Amino acid sequence: MSGGVFIKTLVVVGHPQIEDSSTQQFLKEAAKLPDVTWHSLTGFDVNVTAEQTLIKQADRLVLQFPLYWYAAPAILKNWLDQVLTRHFAYPDATGGLIGKELGTVVTLGSPARNFAAGASEGYSLSQVMTPFQALAHKLQMSFLPTFAVDQFGYQSDEKKAGLLIQYQRYLTQVRLGHFNDQANWLVDRLTKQIAAAPEKKRQQLTLILEQLKNNQATLEDLQMNLKMIQDMEDS
Repeated sequence: MSGGVFIKTLVVVGHPQIEDSSTQQFLKEAAKLPDVTWHSLTGFDVNVTAEQTLIKQADRLVLQFPLYWYAAPAILKNWLDQVLTRHFAYPDATGGLIGKELGTVVTLGSPARNFAAGASEGYSLSQVMTPFQALAHKLQMSFLPTFAVDQFGYQSDEKKAGLLIQYQRYLTQVRLGHFNDQANWLVDRLTKQIAAAPEKKRQQLTLILEQLKNNQATLEDLQMNLKMIQDMEDS
């Protein structure tokens, strides 16, 4: 996997009516980032060699789709069946996906809270995504937590703004579960925005950036102190 704050990501979108989906159009705009390739499937005819080449160039493969009867739509299943050939994907053959990350972005028509034990769906989203986790395990990939987008049409502008940032992080941030990497991602993003912003907005963004860096330094000091305490207890 490449180093630094960002990685190369391939987003394979399996939606049979993508042009009519406001959710997918929103996510498509959000995915316009330097190291992200947005790849929308348009039919069932697949150029296997070209698709495998796209995968080889990526560090993170993200499968994005609406949940159809607790599974991916046929257009994405067809892509998986044709592209992940034994010779290309199996670890004991070429092993073309070993060490890469596999993520899933799932859009839901019902609230995400319904996917839980005791809720109306009866199963968690993690349980529903088990086949993809099994796929990652089989191919020696790292499986990422599922990124769910529920009831997009009912979200406020403020919530959509938050969704945009969280989605961009999911696509490009190294080590999604680590706070320091999240802070570094935000610092890098703000730095680039400051460079391109007009003077008045630049000053506002600079203040936010300084505050973020100060908070990050405080966290690092706390983590260092905790490690020193642990080392003393172990000695």
